[in-house]
Amino acid sequence: MGSTAVSTQQAFFNLQKFTPLSYASSCRSIRSKRKCVIPIKCCSPSPASEVATAAKENRRELLKNGDDKLEICRVLNGMWQTSGGWGRIDRNDAVEAMLNYADAGLSTFDMADHYGPAEDLYGIFINRVRRERPPELLETVRGLTKWVPPPVKMTRSFVSESIDVSRRRMDVAALDMLQFHWWDYSNPGYLDALKHLTDLKGEGKIKTIALTNFDTERLRIILENGIPVVSNQVQHSIVDMRPQQKMAELCQLTGVKLITYGTVMGGLLSEKFLDTNLTIPFAGPALNTPSLQKYKRMVDAWGGWSLFQELLRTLKTVANKHGVSIPTVAVRFILDQPAVAGSMIGVRLGLSQHIKDANAVFSLVLDEEDISNILQVTNKGRDLQKVIGDCGDEYRRA
Repeated sequence: MGSTAVSTQQAFFNLQKFTPLSYASSCRSIRSKRKCVIPIKCCSPSPASEVATAAKENRRELLKNGDDKLEICRVLNGMWQTSGGWGRIDRNDAVEAMLNYADAGLSTFDMADHYGPAEDLYGIFINRVRRERPPELLETVRGLTKWVPPPVKMTRSFVSESIDVSRRRMDVAALDMLQFHWWDYSNPGYLDALKHLTDLKGEGKIKTIALTNFDTERLRIILENGIPVVSNQVQHSIVDMRPQQKMAELCQLTGVKLITYGTVMGGLLSEKFLDTNLTIPFAGPALNTPSLQKYKRMVDAWGGWSLFQELLRTLKTVANKHGVSIPTVAVRFILDQPAVAGSMIGVRLGLSQHIKDANAVFSLVLDEEDISNILQVTNKGRDLQKVIGDCGDEYRRA
């Protein structure tokens, strides 16, 4: 993307049009020999009480940098689906669904300034929690939002006014987390913006500062400039293991955590797409949402639909072994990766729900056999670091 300023909506629209195959075609197909580092846990059965205790302990994660800290649920409710393209969202149904997720312990919600009514829905929801739920639940609820400005001059007043919009919409005095995105690295204004955000944090308008879709090089520069970043939100799935090649190492050295999205690939990593052939028109499930279309392009860049089917069959075998679903296995696999604090599952509020599958993540333990079988398939795919680039690079292609 060039240095010319564009509207946030237009830039976001362009983002969805990214087709990694244009880069894959110029790259030699390689068989990955990289290894996925996962702490191997004992695979012997545990008493039910021990499993329940472990699930409770694994449910939340503390993000921190210096004195800044924020505890989140490790499975986050992603609200991109409220922005249009997934079906009509009814406000009342959506807020009821958010209450159901929070009541079930899934109390961290991720949104953005450009996700349609997401921040407004959170504002209605949090007021319902304040009025209708015990204080103990309110203390666990977290609202993480993103600021995705056009790459214009970052003045103090512009940054402050933009953050105030989110604070009003979400009806909070201080944002739990502000995740910052920047479209154009050739414009160093991202450092100005982050310094202003740090000042606003000092004034109590933001509790923690984070990033979204920044690459390893820029994360290093930001930290060297003394910006107290607690996390970086990046695309990360069994298919897209780029964050484990460079980003995770820096995160482990600095204490920055990763929050992942695309972890179930918009629903592609599910039973719905098992044993389907999308090469035949109308033969399989429709790719009728922006997320399905986006992550199908990632599948094509990684290795194609045939290899993806092999992966789904392997994941189904693992899922059947543990009595869970394919998405549950997909999320658990990524949560076990170094530096990953939490993984996101998109929610279609009022249209469908995944509470049971999401909560099953916390008690699932993948053993050495499970991991080995999954890696045997994923190692056949292309190295997306070579095809696309580092974390977030797909958002900044010309």
